[in-house]
Amino acid sequence: MWRRRSRTRPGAVGARPVSPGTPGGDTLAVVAPPVSAHRATSILVALGGATVAVFGLAAIAGIASPILLALVLTICAHPVRRSLERRGVPRGMATGAVVATVFVVLAAFVAALGLALGQFAALLPQFASQLSDIGATVSDWLAGLGFGTAQVQAVEASFEPSNLLPFVSGIFGSITNITVALVIVLTMLILMAADAGYLPTMLKQLQPARPTLVEALTNFASSVRRYMVATTLLGIAQGALNAVALVLLGVPGAFLWGLLSFLCSFIPNVGYFIAIVPPTVFAFLTGGWELALPVIVIYAIVNAVVQSIVQPRVVGNAVALSQSLTFASVLFWAIVLGAIGAILAIPLTLLVRTILVDADPAAAWWRPLIGDLDETRTLMKVEDAKQRALRKAGRAAKSGAGKPAKGVKRRR
Repeated sequence: MWRRRSRTRPGAVGARPVSPGTPGGDTLAVVAPPVSAHRATSILVALGGATVAVFGLAAIAGIASPILLALVLTICAHPVRRSLERRGVPRGMATGAVVATVFVVLAAFVAALGLALGQFAALLPQFASQLSDIGATVSDWLAGLGFGTAQVQAVEASFEPSNLLPFVSGIFGSITNITVALVIVLTMLILMAADAGYLPTMLKQLQPARPTLVEALTNFASSVRRYMVATTLLGIAQGALNAVALVLLGVPGAFLWGLLSFLCSFIPNVGYFIAIVPPTVFAFLTGGWELALPVIVIYAIVNAVVQSIVQPRVVGNAVALSQSLTFASVLFWAIVLGAIGAILAIPLTLLVRTILVDADPAAAWWRPLIGDLDETRTLMKVEDAKQRALRKAGRAAKSGAGKPAKGVKRRR
């Protein structure tokens, strides 16, 4: 008798023959591909989508930056609404109070920025010849290293006072761009403040269906508010201390460098180095190294006390980002969104973490890897205690081995 053989398509991937005695013996049984293949594909697709999103965000940075700034400002000003509503103030008046509070803050900042740029413009002509000499010295040094003529001339031209002011102004954008950004910020502030009146009820409505998402959003708002308010107050103190020290030392442009120090306090790791360079240069131009060195020492002490001792105690675990990730986030958001991106690097990174990690229970294991080290520190303390106990026991065993047992005399 002829035996019936199971059929397998030649070259079929993932197919295996099925015995003819089983039901559907003439059909193919498809073996599922390994899970790792699906995971690798998902990772590649996610990276591709993230790349497209980042390039798209960078393309609309002129719109995205003021919108994100308005979001952060609205979150920071939200306690004003809650405080007024608890006292029985109508929602409309509470919304107006939030908008007015943020508007006053923005107006004060824009006025201070304009005053600082005006002071910088008046300061440059006083040191025009010295800046030109520094540019010539740097150009000669670069030419001696073998740089091309065009590159050397470009560096020398960058030290010309007529080119420095447009460069500094260009960091913040032209007058038109600043005006457009302010219009977007104020408009979004009014709309977001109005929508925020419904937010507590919306979160209660969403709580039964998405409790993890509600908790993540609540923690995000609390963390951003705590970080921004603490950084603002400490930045004001840091800028004021630096400005007073510069005035006492006789460094020109003290208000300008104090404002720069305040702005750079929002840029972790990098901001200190940006803030210290201009006052050091102008101190050197004014009084040489005898004046520049005290500026460096004072800035280092103030920065160490405020950002390394006071700020971690005030902010606590609100940020929970590793130092490496914090530094990378500053560079990333500065490239994507410009100067506002560098200032808002921490809140924007917290927003991404909230969406991708905190809102997904399955992704909670990522938190220690990105900087939430409370549990890790506890485990490290336990491990350190065990290691100390083992070392102590080992030393006790060695010392005990060298001593004779009780009742036994050493031989002479």
